[in-house]
Amino acid sequence: MARANGEGSIYKVRDKSGKITGYRAAYYVHTAKGPKRKYLSGKTRDEVAVKLTKAMADRDGGFVFDAGTVTVEEYLERWLSDSVRDTVRQRTYEGYEHIVERHISPALGGVKLSKLTPAHVRGLYRDKLDAGLSPRTVRYVHTTLNKALSQAVADGLIPRNAAASVKPPQPRKTEIRPLDTEQVRTLLETVSGDRLEALYVVAVTAGLREGELLGLRWEDVDLEAGRIQVRRTASEARTGLVYEMPKSGVGRQVRLGQKATQALRAHRKRQLEERMEKAGLWEDHGLVFPSEVGTPLGARNLQRGFKIRLKRAGLPESTRFHDLRHTCATVLLGQGVNPKFVQELLGHKDIALTLNVYSHVLPDMGDAAAGAMDDALS
Repeated sequence: MARANGEGSIYKVRDKSGKITGYRAAYYVHTAKGPKRKYLSGKTRDEVAVKLTKAMADRDGGFVFDAGTVTVEEYLERWLSDSVRDTVRQRTYEGYEHIVERHISPALGGVKLSKLTPAHVRGLYRDKLDAGLSPRTVRYVHTTLNKALSQAVADGLIPRNAAASVKPPQPRKTEIRPLDTEQVRTLLETVSGDRLEALYVVAVTAGLREGELLGLRWEDVDLEAGRIQVRRTASEARTGLVYEMPKSGVGRQVRLGQKATQALRAHRKRQLEERMEKAGLWEDHGLVFPSEVGTPLGARNLQRGFKIRLKRAGLPESTRFHDLRHTCATVLLGQGVNPKFVQELLGHKDIALTLNVYSHVLPDMGDAAAGAMDDALS
């Protein structure tokens, strides 16, 4: 019975005299460079038919490993183009691309994908650490390579992931530097009347990320109800400013306190006046916190302005803008607010992340809980 195209075929093998000396089968497998023809041989047709059936079953079941002569660099280029692009956020894609181009391909790019071993991978991590790369960045290298090789295994190009058995270095825990309540008061007093006063108030009291603040539009703000919808984050990519879903992958609703609501009301009024004064220059993007002419405010300009305000307030200049988000969490937890509420406010996917990041606040809460138990049983 004839086989369909690509399902393989069996034909006779003859010597120079025309005598049948055996049988051969041909079939196709998919490789990193496209379809590749493979062959099987045997003394009888039945023998070859059995081999062909098994080989094609293995192929269709994902047990055929054929990376051919494809190098690690060639495969990673294809992986970035076919598997990563348009499936993750633009900034995430550019992060993978940077890791591949800067760290993986220069070191392992010439190695054949099929010949890559855990020793190659372990050596890469060691070389990067010895060259002064931080453990956290080397972990990013591991994450990228591990993800790419896992895809190669899933595609049936290689039998195992060479990075899976290699332990990446432990990152040094980043110390968070939240402001205490007295420092928060000082900061807010310093920015009182500032055109971005409301941004700092919302950052401290609602815990929004920098990109979420810069991506906030007036259509997301309900001042009557005292609520905002966090629907997007603004980030600077190589192609320019992009708006994407928040880091957690989903939006969230944030209830505003009275202080933040009042600050946003005053900010709205000030912005309308600003628009009238600069009517010929103003570009309306609907943003809550734009530049002085309505265009998107860049993160670098925001951070530069933040450092100036910190200095003016006499606060530690080592404080990062992101530490205002940490400040929000630590103040709330320190006031005994349920960690589950803090998780939802910050938009963390898992409460374990919230508890891990802010564990330094929890001992005091433990003391309070022990005291409450004593009171209940006394």
